[in-house]
Amino acid sequence: MTTLLVVALIGLIAGCFMMFSLSPVEFADNIAKLFRSRKKTLAQKIKEANSTKKVKGIRKTILETKEILAVTGKQHLFETLVVFSVALFIAGTFISLMLNNFFMIPVLAVGLAMLPFWYVMFTANFYKKQLNTELETALSIITTSYLRSENFITAVEENADYLNPPVGEVFKQFLAQTNLINADIQLALENIKYKISNEVYREWIDAVIACQGDKTLKTTLTPIISKLSDMRVVSSELDIMLYEPMKEFITMALLLVGNIPLMYFLNKSWFDTLMNTAVGKGILAVSAAALFVSLAAVIRLTRPIEYKR
Repeated sequence: MTTLLVVALIGLIAGCFMMFSLSPVEFADNIAKLFRSRKKTLAQKIKEANSTKKVKGIRKTILETKEILAVTGKQHLFETLVVFSVALFIAGTFISLMLNNFFMIPVLAVGLAMLPFWYVMFTANFYKKQLNTELETALSIITTSYLRSENFITAVEENADYLNPPVGEVFKQFLAQTNLINADIQLALENIKYKISNEVYREWIDAVIACQGDKTLKTTLTPIISKLSDMRVVSSELDIMLYEPMKEFITMALLLVGNIPLMYFLNKSWFDTLMNTAVGKGILAVSAAALFVSLAAVIRLTRPIEYKR
């Protein structure tokens, strides 16, 4: 009976899409619009700046995912992410119905729907580490050339071919603007200042802008780059500690989930109580909720070390 209800629900959803001439991509795009930034009035901006209320929960996770995609230049994938999230939401509902566990429906549906967003947040940690390493190399060689030539454009041109994305793309944009559009170095530096989300990089750009007015300030560039080296050393030393919560979570999750089929072979009456009684279904729902909440907390704990001014 449950299977028939699931098939009927799938047919109902498909029929709604056909009746309204909607595609899943258009549907996801409409949902994504709810989270897109809209133009705000000056009064709204002032109110937000003075407000101490912080965004929490699911909305905070979605907004952080949007920011990560924007920083990595993959903001166009947000609609695809929403499609996967909706598909997993429906899948979680179906699995709960197949298990005949109505307590599990909101837990599994919401938990699975959040998996794509948590995946982006987790993989962003590796991207940030790679970005910090590439920034350290790029800023070091450009600074060395700049100290020798005292011409920033020449320093970038000498090393542009040796820079890897996304840092290389940013400095190629700088060269394109200074060589083809406007020779104002300070304006070009201001334009690339926020292309990369890194506090040390922005501090270095500010120092380079200051050097255009006073060449004696170029000695301040090397100490700024050394902060990236310090971050790399500290990060390598704390990597084991940072990922220890993830290892513990995976171990506990395997034990929790693995106990369910193990119970079937050890004591079938306990398994039947767990799967077929209201109390057992409630315990499964609470366990699943604890699993998803713990996963979200662990992902936030495994973020790489960043320099903050």
